[in-house]
Amino acid sequence: MSEGNARRPGRVTISDVAARAGVSRGAVSLAFNNRPGVSEATRERIMGAVAELGWVPNQAAIKLSGSATGGGDTVGLVIARPARQLGLEPYYMEFISGVESVLEGQGCSLLLHLVRDTDQEIAVHRQWWRSRRIAGSILVDIQRNDPRITELAAIGLPAVAVGHPSLTGGFTSMWTDDAAAVNEAVRYLAALGHRRIARVGGHPALGHTMIRTTALDTITAELGLDPARSVTTDYSGEQGARATRSLLASSERPTAIIYDNDIMAVAGISVAAEMGLSVPADVSLIAWDDSQLCQLTRPNLSAMSHDVFGFGADVTRRLFDVVHRRNPTSGPAAVPALLPRGSSAPPRATAH
Repeated sequence: MSEGNARRPGRVTISDVAARAGVSRGAVSLAFNNRPGVSEATRERIMGAVAELGWVPNQAAIKLSGSATGGGDTVGLVIARPARQLGLEPYYMEFISGVESVLEGQGCSLLLHLVRDTDQEIAVHRQWWRSRRIAGSILVDIQRNDPRITELAAIGLPAVAVGHPSLTGGFTSMWTDDAAAVNEAVRYLAALGHRRIARVGGHPALGHTMIRTTALDTITAELGLDPARSVTTDYSGEQGARATRSLLASSERPTAIIYDNDIMAVAGISVAAEMGLSVPADVSLIAWDDSQLCQLTRPNLSAMSHDVFGFGADVTRRLFDVVHRRNPTSGPAAVPALLPRGSSAPPRATAH
């Protein structure tokens, strides 16, 4: 061995150690982390190569995965949204900030990728996991009969699914109680005197869209209100405005509308003004998530508020539990709480 190759701590990799010891990189990881799977003689040969080459593993990787291989210091997140739309969506900006707050504290990083659909997302996760670019993933926007659940479980991907456990198969899951939140919003509006309540929701295939729609239909029937009308969208301001325009132009115009995100609710205020209607005298509006957008409008938007930043942080901590095999359990986050503001009031016919 030449002096130039003897000790280069800044450049020596696990592949160099594996080559010197005549074993695989996986065997190096097992030996270095004192795990079963290699003989004592092989372990001694590997540790001798480690000492000889002066190899030091990535400490951030050890913090997250306990492994000296691959992408142990990286968490994957794939989102099926257009880049321009994602940049305008307060929910994901807050959620990703919460994720990063935990990863930064551990010296780890986030690998974010935007895709067209779930098929492409499955392919990305497969490539990441097989090439060991990530220690685990956060799965979002879980759908009914989501193909990701079976496909990614089959390859052994460690993951936390953001969705109700009825949708997430065997994956550890975290979710917000959407049904309870819808119940609270409708009961509040009914107490104000509203009988015709509509909702501008997200894509119908998404699990939380289905849960919110079912909850809305159930609670309006229970309270003896007019059947609720739900319009699905892609969450954009443009489609939110189009859905609002359609609802307000209908012969059975709702006196209150609940929106599945803040961008669409902001668009709804503009549409009401465009049509000569007053918020909240002619129509009450309630947003969902309660980002800063809700307090920048006039009137301020009433909203179903929850700590999206904290939720992202909690999901990431749960992923650490999954990766470390610390008996992770599924569980709900806090129920979004109604914050009444200037955009909701009794309908004009019952106002005092």
